[in-house]
Amino acid sequence: MSKEVSEIGETARRDYVDPPPAPLLDMAELKLWSFYRALIAEFVATLLFLYVTVATVIGYKKETDPCGGVGILGIAWAFGGMIFILVYCTAGISGGHINPAVTFGLFLARKVSLIRALGYMVAQSLGAICGVGLVKLFMKSYYNSLGGGANSVAPGYNNGTALGAEIIGTFVLVYTVFSATDPKRSARDSHVPVLAPLPIGFAVFMVHLATIPITGTGINPARSFGAAVIYNNEKFGMTIGSFGLDHLWEL
Repeated sequence: MSKEVSEIGETARRDYVDPPPAPLLDMAELKLWSFYRALIAEFVATLLFLYVTVATVIGYKKETDPCGGVGILGIAWAFGGMIFILVYCTAGISGGHINPAVTFGLFLARKVSLIRALGYMVAQSLGAICGVGLVKLFMKSYYNSLGGGANSVAPGYNNGTALGAEIIGTFVLVYTVFSATDPKRSARDSHVPVLAPLPIGFAVFMVHLATIPITGTGINPARSFGAAVIYNNEKFGMTIGSFGLDHLWEL
């Protein structure tokens, strides 16, 4: 009896409610329109993300003036800004993952079911391929000659260093996602309003500043995968094995 009373008191003192863990296999989701709407949102968001960011990279590389173009700072802003915009737009539909590493982390935390996680990853990968495909369609001459926005290990760094940089960068991003969406934070710090897409976008921006000189910055397996598939170069295809799809297991 005393245990029940103490549990009731604890619940009364808490001003937040932990959502129940997602089931491992929720086949009922396959019958819901909201599930397919979320897949479409993830596909479109990742397509737009890759289109804008890779186009920004190609546009910067084609500049012959060393002081022209957006520079590394502008590229980082493009990635961070697009994440901010797209997470804000899709958070209410799909949760705004736009990244298989984020989806996998949320799956491990039982925030999404296995069915939804796999569906999101497929949608994100297809969206990334289509987004980079649009860049190649619109900027074909520059795209082929300037690396296609694909990730690679920069001269002076080895694969181990690149992998370490990507692991740390992915951790920063996923840690920020969990922190920004924590229901306890919303309840405890209600006097400090937090717009979740903002810190997530800033995390992407800061990680890009640090790792663009090393790998071009992946931290998103769909981003690395889509660019490598469309560029279709053996060197860059091998890069995925180094620090692209491995992100799914870093978490």
